[in-house]
Amino acid sequence: MSTETDTKVQAELRENFGKGFARRLRAAGKIPAVIYGHGTDPVHVALPGHQMSLLVRRANVVLELDVAGTTQLTLVKDVQKDPVHQVIEHIDLLVVKKGEKIQVDVPVVVTGEPFAGTIVNLDAPSVSLEVEATHIPEHIEVDVEGLEEGTHITAAELSLPRGASLAIEPDVLVVAISVPAGAAADEAEEGAESAEAESAGE
Repeated sequence: MSTETDTKVQAELRENFGKGFARRLRAAGKIPAVIYGHGTDPVHVALPGHQMSLLVRRANVVLELDVAGTTQLTLVKDVQKDPVHQVIEHIDLLVVKKGEKIQVDVPVVVTGEPFAGTIVNLDAPSVSLEVEATHIPEHIEVDVEGLEEGTHITAAELSLPRGASLAIEPDVLVVAISVPAGAAADEAEEGAESAEAESAGE
């Protein structure tokens, strides 16, 4: 039995186009989408709205579409939303094959707490990886537990899942540990004040 977060999705072929038809589709709880890639002609479909709104919350989700009885693996490539109401207006789906390598941007998630008094600067919220289409990681974790000011973590130092490789320069800065600017200024000020007090007491 499929659930709303199941990646198996029933797609209906559609032959009508235009904004008016798309509006009627959305009013009926469906989302217009197009499937393309691998040298095939674009296929226009309608997808179940509620299920898709849950699935596209995940980055790089691969769907197992049932299109007129044929199973088709597709990667959610682009989601167009209404800028005001944030309603999904259209989805672009890229045809993928099992075992095929593709390039995707994978979110970076920071875990742990750095050394007291420091903060984490996430310079790269996501990193480009080359991965198997059916084994795309949901995110890449970076553990900053106990790291001190001045620590830099580059793309080359990330722990990547098996079969994944970097699609960006290895020296790209991902995470930097620093002392907040205000705290650093306060420390400098306190140091200056104590030096003044010492010289005044001499």
